[in-house]
Amino acid sequence: MKWITRSHVHVDRVACPWLIKRFIDCEAEFLFVPVGQIEKVSRETGALAFDAPGVELGHHDGDCSFQTIVKVYGLKDPALLLLAGIVGCADTDRLADHPVAAGLEAIAVGFSLRYPDDSVNLEKQFEVYDSLYAWCRLEVAKRK
Repeated sequence: MKWITRSHVHVDRVACPWLIKRFIDCEAEFLFVPVGQIEKVSRETGALAFDAPGVELGHHDGDCSFQTIVKVYGLKDPALLLLAGIVGCADTDRLADHPVAAGLEAIAVGFSLRYPDDSVNLEKQFEVYDSLYAWCRLEVAKRK
């Protein structure tokens, strides 16, 4: 399936493709377009929009798109829920609400500077999210 979002990826627009590929659609293809072209390109390609103004899989009630996708798809993995909280804090300027959020924001900025091509940025940052998810799994296991 094709998925579409705004170009110039940052925290949520990297985290969401990672989430989609790892937990929802392992064959996902991602399109990155200027915000004003999302609706048009989505109609033309059949791509499902995320992290864009006015879309179902976007920001709602204080949640970032990653958190919305977790809820819409009924994902219940405790480590994934922890990760969703971190991504939410990093993406919605609530960096002080989780000790890892500021680091994730800093990493996102650094990757954007190093890899301005959105597809390359995703490819490089998926490793970050795989590692952060592994850390979240460890943190959840410690609580048991």
